[in-house]
Amino acid sequence: MPDFDPTPAHQFFSAHCFNSAWELINKPERTPAENDQMIQRTMASLWHWTQREDCTDQNLSIGYWQASRVYALADEPDNARKYAERCLDITPADAPFYLGYAHEAMARAAALAGDASLANEHLETAKQFAANITEPENRKMLEADLQTLA
Repeated sequence: MPDFDPTPAHQFFSAHCFNSAWELINKPERTPAENDQMIQRTMASLWHWTQREDCTDQNLSIGYWQASRVYALADEPDNARKYAERCLDITPADAPFYLGYAHEAMARAAALAGDASLANEHLETAKQFAANITEPENRKMLEADLQTLA
């Protein structure tokens, strides 16, 4: 086998797959095949991140959040909750933006599963974290996503 340094490939594909998943996330309607592609791109991104030496808990938090979102969009509540829980577990305690999104993912997964009480609990917690975000654009982005759950 020829010498091959996978580091640049992991760097490229972790970002490329993450970004290309957004093309499908942002589509108002997707076919079942597009849902599969959206999930596969997200999971490929997440795997490539785990292979990078510079991978942090924050990177994994973002990857788990995206996985939860795509599974919610694909109407797979169990997987949406699984990755929302992973997101919540790994998100650094001093990161209100990421914690807000971890709770947003939990609220979305719970709502999809029909657990209104749990969804509301996480929605309220996400709103509390949003109020503590100092960067106005980040706060606005999270609050806009939380509005889609209200």
